[in-house]
Amino acid sequence: MEHRGLLLVLAAALCLAGAADARHAKKSYQAVFSFGDSLSDAGNLIVDGIPKALTTARAPYGMTFFGRPTGRCSNGRVVVDFLAEHFGLPLPPASQAHGKDFKKGANFAITGATALEYSFFKAHGIDQRIWNTGSINTQIGWLQKMKPSLCKSEKECKDYFSKSLFVVGEFGGNDYNAPLFSGVAFSDVKTYVPLVAKAIANGVEKLIELGATDLLVPGILPIGCFPLYLTLYNSSKKSDYNARTGCLRRYNRLAFHHNRELKQQLDQLQKKYPKTKIMYGDYFKAAMQFVVSPGKFGFSTALQACCGAGGSGAYNFNLKKKCGEAGASVCSNPSAYVSWDGIHMTEAAYRMVANGWLNGPYASPPIMK
Repeated sequence: MEHRGLLLVLAAALCLAGAADARHAKKSYQAVFSFGDSLSDAGNLIVDGIPKALTTARAPYGMTFFGRPTGRCSNGRVVVDFLAEHFGLPLPPASQAHGKDFKKGANFAITGATALEYSFFKAHGIDQRIWNTGSINTQIGWLQKMKPSLCKSEKECKDYFSKSLFVVGEFGGNDYNAPLFSGVAFSDVKTYVPLVAKAIANGVEKLIELGATDLLVPGILPIGCFPLYLTLYNSSKKSDYNARTGCLRRYNRLAFHHNRELKQQLDQLQKKYPKTKIMYGDYFKAAMQFVVSPGKFGFSTALQACCGAGGSGAYNFNLKKKCGEAGASVCSNPSAYVSWDGIHMTEAAYRMVANGWLNGPYASPPIMK
C-alpha cells in the first residue's frame, strides 16, 4: 500500500509538472513586441529624420536583406526579426513609424537606449554620451500609449498580451558605454551593475502587470570581444587579453557580472510570478562560441569588423572611418563575419542567436520548450 501511495504521489507530481510545461510551451504567438537599443532598433531613431552624425542610416547598412538602410544597425535583419519570421509574423515595425499596423507586433527599441533614466547620467555628468531619452521606462510608455489601438477592454488586452512574445532588451550596453567612454573609473562603472539589472527587472515587472506572460530578456554581449573595445582599449600587456580568445578580460568580466546579476533578478521575478515564462537570452554565450570556434559556425573571422576602416588596423575599426563614413569599406561576404561594424553583429550571427533562443542552447529556457 505504501508503494502504491508513493506511485500515486509521483504520478500526480508528474501530471502537475506536465501541465506547467504545457502551459509555458507556446508553439506560436499572435504578436511580437520588442524593446531595447541598437541591437534591436528597426528605425525608431530615424523616424523623424536622420541625425547628421548617424552613420547607421547610410549605405552599406541593410545591404544584405533589405538592399537599403532601414535604421537597423546591421547588414540585414536583427534577432527579433528572425523570431517574428519563425512564427509567421511580419517583421515588427518601428513603433514610432507613421501609418503602420501594430496588431501583430511592434519594435519599441531605439539606438542609444539605456536601462537607467537620463536623469541618472545627467546627475553623474555623463549625459553628453546619451543619444536619446528612450529608456526602458520610456519604451514601455510608448506601448501603453499604443495599447488602446491594440485592444479595448482589460480582459481583451490581457488575453491579447498573453498570446504575444515580449523581447525585453538588450538593455545595459549603453549604461556602461556612456561612463566608460566618458572616462569614468572602471571600478566606479562596476557599481552601476546592480542598478542597471534592477532597472531591467522593474521594466519586466511592469510588462507582466500589463498582461505579458511570455518574456525573453537578453543579457549583454561580451564587449571585450568587439572591435570597438579592442581598438579603444588596446593594451601592450598580454595579461589584459584572454589567451584563447584574444578578448579583453576586464570588459568581458563586466559583461559577465551584469548578466549574472540580471539572471538573479529574473529568477526572483519568476518565483514571484509563477504563471509567467521568463526566459534569459544569452547573447554572451552565443558570441563567445562564435569567437572560440568561428569555423564551426561558418565564420572566417570573429574579432574583425566586416564594415570599417578600409582594412586597416588589427580589427578593421577606426572611429574616424566608421562604417558608412568616407574612407570606410565593406567586406565582400558579411556572412563570414561575426561583427558587422565593430559594435553590432551581422545578420548571419543574429540568425544563429535567434535559433539558439528558439530551440537552445542560447536561452534558458528556450522559447519553444
